[in-house]
This record gives sequence, structure tokens and C-alpha cells, in this order.
Amino acid sequence: MVEENYTFASEFVLLGFTNRRDLQVTYFALFLAVYVVTLIGNLGVITLITINPCLHTPMYFFLSHLSLLDVCYSSTIIPQTLLNFLAEKKVVSFVRCAAQLFSFATCATAECYVLAAMAYDRYVAICNPLLYSVVMSQRLCVGMVAGAYSAGVISSIIHTVSIFRLPFCRSKRINHFFCDGPPLLALSCSDTRVNEAIVSAVVAFNLLITMVFMLVSYVSVLSTVLGTRSVAGRHKAFSTCASHLVSIALYYGSSLFMYLRPGSRHSLEHDKVVSVLYSVAAPLLNPLIYSLRNTDMKNAVRKAKGRVLSSLSIHGSWSARRRGLPFRGKEG
Repeated sequence: MVEENYTFASEFVLLGFTNRRDLQVTYFALFLAVYVVTLIGNLGVITLITINPCLHTPMYFFLSHLSLLDVCYSSTIIPQTLLNFLAEKKVVSFVRCAAQLFSFATCATAECYVLAAMAYDRYVAICNPLLYSVVMSQRLCVGMVAGAYSAGVISSIIHTVSIFRLPFCRSKRINHFFCDGPPLLALSCSDTRVNEAIVSAVVAFNLLITMVFMLVSYVSVLSTVLGTRSVAGRHKAFSTCASHLVSIALYYGSSLFMYLRPGSRHSLEHDKVVSVLYSVAAPLLNPLIYSLRNTDMKNAVRKAKGRVLSSLSIHGSWSARRRGLPFRGKEG
């Protein structure tokens, strides 16, 4: 222990959720199921938007990038977590830990700005419907998404460098299931107040600026909707925005709780639970949130299902003819 406490770490040990072998197997099965459903759901959303011309609109362009980000940062965290559930030594190298934090921070920050872009899209669609096609041009949409990814990269560079320039000589054991900021800062043997301030400032800037942007957009939307006399129009507007608001509440609520609390109030055990909400639950639930309440997505799913069934029917008919057998289609 003396050697571990005073030797600079070249690798870390992720403690994860538990040391009990039976619970590790249970957690492995649970996280694997979540990861598979997350990939199927988000890749399914991307595929539907890509193949269906009716979904080639700014709203679904942003949604496809939201799903892409969910796939990327789920894949940054969950595979390593699954490996650690089965491994005897839950070791991650210094470089790999830094890469994981960088990738996660990039995707998480970019997602904030994509959610803000989606809020602006809803603002223009409801408050200025006649100018929607002019304002939400392809150039603007691409620029907003490119800006989201750029903000993610810049912020994650600052985030990662401010943490990994510290000497980690206190311990190699990260009390978390992936390389996140707060548990890494807790391992440093030097004064981390400046580094914590930098990390908090970067996170606060990204969260608060996008929250203010979304708040202004939705206050304008609410004002316009309440001024609409048509009950059907109000219901349609609220239904259009509801999915986005639920996604924002889930993502921002857990992120604010995790990163913007005073350092004295941090509990690493509680942080692990909160981290599951924005790193595992949000990517899992986003496809359901946007699909179950969205008529266009439901229609796209039905059309895709019809195409698959039609293709299978044609293939079955062709195979039956090759074998010289009668083919009855759906009746058979």
C-alpha cells in the first residue's frame, strides 16, 4: 500500500459497482441487454431517417445526430464496463483512461448543443412557420451540428488536460465504473482546487449557455401556443415539444447534479448512480421518447415493416417457384 500511495500511476483500477461475483454476472447481463437495446434503438432511428424521404427535415437531421452521439458515448463507456464485470483485474491504462474521458466529454458536450439546436428548430417551426424552410436551411443545420461537435472537442480537450496534468500518486483505484472527472480528481495527491474550478467552469458554461438558449426558445414557443385559439393546434404544438422536453429533463437534471455541486457534497457512491442516468439510461430512452410520441416516426416504422414483409413475401414466392411448389403468400 505504501508503494501504491506514493508511486505515480501508469494505470488505474476501476472498482465498478460491486466485488460480489454473483452480482457482477447479474450486472453484466443487465448492462449487455441495455447496450444491445441502445444500439438497436439509436441505429434504427438513424436508418429510418436515412431511408425515408419524409424524414429528411431539420428536426430529424438533428435527431439522427442525437442518436449518433448516444451510440458513440454508450460505446465509449459500456463495453469497458462489461469487460470489467468479467475480468479478474479491472485495469485500464493511463492513456486509455484519458481517451475514454476525452471521448465521453466530447459526445456529452456535443449532445448539449444538439439538444439546443433542436429547441431552436421547434421555436422556428411554431413561432415562424412561414419562414421555417428559409430560416432552417441546410447550411444553417449543418453549421449548427458542426458547431456542436467543435464545442465538444474544444471543451473535452480543456476538461481532459486539466485533469490528466495532475499527479495521480494517492491511489490507483477509481471508485467508479468508467474514467469520469470527479472520481479522477479525488485520486490526485496535489491541490486540485484550480483544476476543479476549470472543469466546473467548462461544464457550467456548456450546460448553462445551452439551457438559457433552450429556455428562451421554449418561453417563446409557450407564448405563441397559449396565444393560439385552436385547441387542436395547441395539442399538436405541445405534443411536438413534449418528447424533446423529457429528453432535456433527463439529461440536464443528472448532469447538473453530477458536475455543478460543491466538492464537499460529492459522494462517489451516489455519483455512480447518477452517472448511470446520463451515460446509460438517456441513450437507451431517447429512441423510445422520440418514437413513441411521434407520428412521423411511427409511420416510418410501419412503412419499413411493410417493405420488409413485402420483400420476404417476394423472396418466398421466388423460392417456391424455384422448387416447383405452390406459394400461398400470407394465407399459407
